[in-house]
Amino acid sequence: MDWTPAECTLPTEDRPLRVAEFDDLFASASRALERVGPTHLRLTLEAGRQIEETARELMARETNCCSFFDFTLTPAGEILTLDIHVPATHVTVLDGLASRAGGAAPQAVAGGAAPRVAS
Repeated sequence: MDWTPAECTLPTEDRPLRVAEFDDLFASASRALERVGPTHLRLTLEAGRQIEETARELMARETNCCSFFDFTLTPAGEILTLDIHVPATHVTVLDGLASRAGGAAPQAVAGGAAPRVAS
């Protein structure tokens, strides 16, 4: 996790576990991945009570240690939209998260290509 910011308050020994939690969420629930802009990543997740609870709990814990994250989870029928925003100073952290999401759920990235940036 070389993209972890210095301000992260999560103990170093807990960081691999947190990454694994994100990987599990991405692998089990991701349907689509879109880089809306340099500081904005959008994930489309399968809807379901357990997935939504897991995502909300993970977002809350991540915001506790990395308060610069702005997570918004929006239920819409059979999908959940997870919008993740960061300040420009933390784009590399969002890059790392996008890479993890694409690696854990390659089916979410069309054709295995890098996440697209909307114009």
